[in-house]
Amino acid sequence: MFKFRTGVPWRDLPERFGPWQTVHGRFARWAADGTFDRLLAAAQQRAEVDWLVALDSTIVRAHQHTAAKGGSRNEASDAPAAG
Repeated sequence: MFKFRTGVPWRDLPERFGPWQTVHGRFARWAADGTFDRLLAAAQQRAEVDWLVALDSTIVRAHQHTAAKGGSRNEASDAPAAG
């Protein structure tokens, strides 16, 4: 969860977690075999978790192509009407 909380690439995980390839492999395996789903379901049954997903704008990034390149996206509607 450190990776998703901080947004670091897999290769930049702190050494205390072990080799990044091992951590990534375990994560991928657990995601594929439903381990995370079972952990979440168990936590929800114990009323330890009452949410499914939490997003924080500090970790949500837009792709570079989503940014408008210069000017308003609605330049035509910003211009005065021709008369």
